[in-house]
Amino acid sequence: MVEIAVIANRGQYNHRIYRTLRYLGVEAQLLQNTVTVGELEALGPKGIVVGGGQYLEASGNSGQIIRTFAGRVPILGICLGHQLLAKLYGGEVQSAPIGEYADSEIIVDEEDVILRGLKPAFRAWVSHKDEVSAMPKDFLVLAHSDTCPVEAMAHRSLPLYGVQFHPEVEHTPQGPEIFRNFLRVCGL
Repeated sequence: MVEIAVIANRGQYNHRIYRTLRYLGVEAQLLQNTVTVGELEALGPKGIVVGGGQYLEASGNSGQIIRTFAGRVPILGICLGHQLLAKLYGGEVQSAPIGEYADSEIIVDEEDVILRGLKPAFRAWVSHKDEVSAMPKDFLVLAHSDTCPVEAMAHRSLPLYGVQFHPEVEHTPQGPEIFRNFLRVCGL
């Protein structure tokens, strides 16, 4: 049994998600996005983090995993995982007018549970060329930046969360707090 399953979508920071969770004392497992729903069910995770990557088309089984486990366990999508959540629930993802690869100020619009304790704003590392351009139904915008209108979002009733920025890297000083908030939702 694993507490948190981290689905790696070939992004450069997926190993940092795993390491951050381990640092926080959580039994985590880093899995490639080729893992099947059955293999993941056998691990019995209490939560799932869907990590980053370059292209939605290269997200492997991540979409099927989100559809299967949504409502069963909390899910946090980071970067590509955030975009995939939006797309699966009817939102749109397009190339950003301004691609981001820098330190950015994230402005918290709604703390919700995932951004608890981070209002009014915090610094975070952003690294993406695509972004959520139209919100999915039943999701709320939790945070934005000067260059990205949806830096964080949450489903209105299900424990589904997405962040466009990277809480797993040291350039996001309060990133561990975001993971702690997610772990609380998972009952850990």
